[in-house]
Amino acid sequence: MATANLLLHPVRMRIMQTLLGAEPLTTAQLRERLPDIAPATMYRHIAVLADAEVLEVVGEKRVRGTIERSYQVRQERALVGEDDRTTMTRDDHRQAVTAFSGTLLADFGRYLARDDADPAADGLVYRQGAAWLTSEEFAELVEEFERAVTTRAASTPDDGRTRHIVSFAVVPDTPGKASREVPGANADTDQATD
Repeated sequence: MATANLLLHPVRMRIMQTLLGAEPLTTAQLRERLPDIAPATMYRHIAVLADAEVLEVVGEKRVRGTIERSYQVRQERALVGEDDRTTMTRDDHRQAVTAFSGTLLADFGRYLARDDADPAADGLVYRQGAAWLTSEEFAELVEEFERAVTTRAASTPDDGRTRHIVSFAVVPDTPGKASREVPGANADTDQATD
């Protein structure tokens, strides 16, 4: 598993997102898809991700006297592990969520800036809901989310598939002391919402 500092850097997040669920890409192909990232910056961050074994080299070929490598994301390594999450301070989590949110906002901005963007037809979705869960139910929910995404990550663009970036955040929302003590105090928020 990688650390939050490694994975949640805005440039590295964009590189990983570009490779997730896609065919392996070379650095030149990544530069075509991410033209706003300077070449030296791109090479540096690919090297960092490869050294951390988040990216793996899946092909090499000689092009004009140099070796061109194709990369893919090792999804099992592209996660902040539980051990790392437990050692992170509150400020570490705040910084990680800020980086995650910034990348999410940038993704939305790039999509909405496209001339062909049609949010309704393209299925643009953003939702927040609430559910009262035991620890076991919560663990099951997280596992369901992860399984739903990872089982579809191996799909290819064949058969008219469109690539979608799936992001979600789960935030504990423990009720205050007063609402725990008063029966029925949360009656209007007990149901999960969409």
